[in-house]
Amino acid sequence: MADRVAELAAAGVKEVVLTGVDLTSWGADLPKAPALGDLVKLILQEVPGLPRLRLSSIDAAEIDAALLDVLAREPRLMPHLHLSLQSGDDLILKRMKRRHSRADALALIRSVRAARPDTAIGADLIAGFPTESDAAFENSLALITEADITFLHVFPFSPRPGTPAARMPKVAPPVIKARAERLRAAGVASLSRRLNTRTGTLARAIVEAPGRARDEDYLEIAFAGPAPVGSLITGVIAGHDGRRARLDAWRPL
Repeated sequence: MADRVAELAAAGVKEVVLTGVDLTSWGADLPKAPALGDLVKLILQEVPGLPRLRLSSIDAAEIDAALLDVLAREPRLMPHLHLSLQSGDDLILKRMKRRHSRADALALIRSVRAARPDTAIGADLIAGFPTESDAAFENSLALITEADITFLHVFPFSPRPGTPAARMPKVAPPVIKARAERLRAAGVASLSRRLNTRTGTLARAIVEAPGRARDEDYLEIAFAGPAPVGSLITGVIAGHDGRRARLDAWRPL
């Protein structure tokens, strides 16, 4: 893995993203069962020329101690984690057969922010999972503010034939739609709050497309002028439009 990342860095790649179906389970089938944090440490040690390393979606059930340590100590590991939360209600989580509880998720997020206070949290939430009551939904809605989730992916429940959930009592489609809309609105408000706190601070962003870049904490950055895709730019955030931050002036990094 480190060899492949070294090849990418040597070719000029500025950011590498580690991704997988269950990223936190990496290493369980290897000798001595190394943890994901061990892999991250190894990559950053072996590839000093890599400017940025990012993790994709991870299970909310666990983050190993080595990963928290490298998050706290290594600025090249980006301060952004996307968690597969799915719900903020314990009964629904149990019926989903998730490995974490609401308290587990909140404790994990507290641990992450104790290690790296500027870490932005993203999350997946499902609206209208079978048997989801009004109270259960409100628990998910409240989690957005309680956990300060900045980047929210909302999925209206859609049954898959043959699964246990497909046989459970359904939530009415109009209710699912309304709940999804409320979750998305809460996500928009949370993103706006983070954009407010970031205004006036320094962005260090990777250019993803003409006029659009992504900051270390995953905020989308708008800027004017030419910059090569894949290059790094920096500048003070001048404002935002509720969705993305804006750089009025910037320079290459």
